[in-house]
Amino acid sequence: MRYTSLGSTGMTVSRLCLGCMSYGASAWRPWVLDEDAARPFFRRAIEAGINFFDTADMYALGVSEEVTGRALREFGRLEELVIATKVFFPLSDRPNMGGLSRKHIVQGCEASLRRLGVETIDLYQIHRFDATVPIEETLAALDHLVHSGKVRYIGASSGYAWQFAQALSASERHGWAKFVTMQNHYNLLYREEEREMIPLCANEGVGLMPWSPLARGILAGARRSIADRESSTRAATDTYGHGLYDEQVNWEIVDAVRHIAEQRGVPMAQVALAWLLSKPQVAAPIVGATKLSQLEEAVGAVSLALSDEEIAMLEAPYRPQPVRGIV
Repeated sequence: MRYTSLGSTGMTVSRLCLGCMSYGASAWRPWVLDEDAARPFFRRAIEAGINFFDTADMYALGVSEEVTGRALREFGRLEELVIATKVFFPLSDRPNMGGLSRKHIVQGCEASLRRLGVETIDLYQIHRFDATVPIEETLAALDHLVHSGKVRYIGASSGYAWQFAQALSASERHGWAKFVTMQNHYNLLYREEEREMIPLCANEGVGLMPWSPLARGILAGARRSIADRESSTRAATDTYGHGLYDEQVNWEIVDAVRHIAEQRGVPMAQVALAWLLSKPQVAAPIVGATKLSQLEEAVGAVSLALSDEEIAMLEAPYRPQPVRGIV
């Protein structure tokens, strides 16, 4: 495994982050693995040198954090690991159970700490921006968590570049803790983040943790067409993913990934991940796995270096498209 600093911080993370949305309770989503089935993934990830794990309070309505915390305490050394979680989406329809108010952020953090079974969260992220709450209220609450020792660093996920710039500016003006990461929608099929968000992050020393690096399996060759709902349970039931990748999917890009993979004798997933890892601002793509073979393929991508010609072949077919994944 290779390692890097997370953005401009001194915290060391593996070049892959294991996304834990797939672990928790199948009652929440049919493709989610229950705890017994999830445990081998944490064990193998730590054996492979992965020390970076990302979850959220809303994944399986808190059960993902519980499963993640128990597995990491059992298989890893917490002082070596980087545990990330997120706050924003409601866990119920009751009052004050979602959003980015000071009340919900502080309560949400304390609840996440209990579920994870840790004293401090290494990276606490806002899962989305909240247009109903002044950004100063949100940032002040996050700064309070940092200075109270409940959180080490803060990050954001999936917003517009102007929102992120506004937040960074407000933190600087007030002397508050600043966002050190951006967890954004970025892969070979969706590169709109290259216009504004990624240059902003590069200028500010913010590390990228792209989600959906394989475009819901499309870049891994798991789906024969956008209408394919039979390749996996998630393909059939992931309604959010259906909105991310529709008829506008550029299959020329998928064909380029397949061509390079065949030439190299490696899985398509490794080529798609290797492309992301070639980007200087990307610290660690967030990979999800419900089969151990998927995790092994992801680990193999870390040592795969693409040539300039291969990168050009992968990027050439891209066409601009509407913004997706912000909400």
